[in-house]
Amino acid sequence: MAEDNKPIEKTRYSDEELAEFKTIIQGMLEKARAEYDTLRQVVMHNGSNDIEDTTPSFKTVEDDGAYQLSKEEASQLAQRQYKFIQNLEAALVRIENKTYGICRVTGKLIPKERLRLVPHATLTVEAKEMLAKTGGK
Repeated sequence: MAEDNKPIEKTRYSDEELAEFKTIIQGMLEKARAEYDTLRQVVMHNGSNDIEDTTPSFKTVEDDGAYQLSKEEASQLAQRQYKFIQNLEAALVRIENKTYGICRVTGKLIPKERLRLVPHATLTVEAKEMLAKTGGK
């Protein structure tokens, strides 16, 4: 027992807790990859011969602009999704290294509630707010 009857603070999550987070992350990763593939299909328009390729070219400029915008939005969403996938994969590496859930600024455990919502988090809310105030990384 620690001095003054204070409980000893945990410095990492148990293997059982890490396994729970791994399951959550793997499920999110599967969905994220499927969404990414869908977005990539939209962006590349995968060269399929659909109706749009065979209809006469009497589209208005507005229609063409709206199509470009949606393709551009899909491209931005695909980039964000790719970054999300990378963050989730990095979280799996941290689980394997048993460093998952430890704040990279304070060294304290990130609360389980936060990790369940943002499983790729590397900062406690307090550390994130502190960095936002100081503008640092």
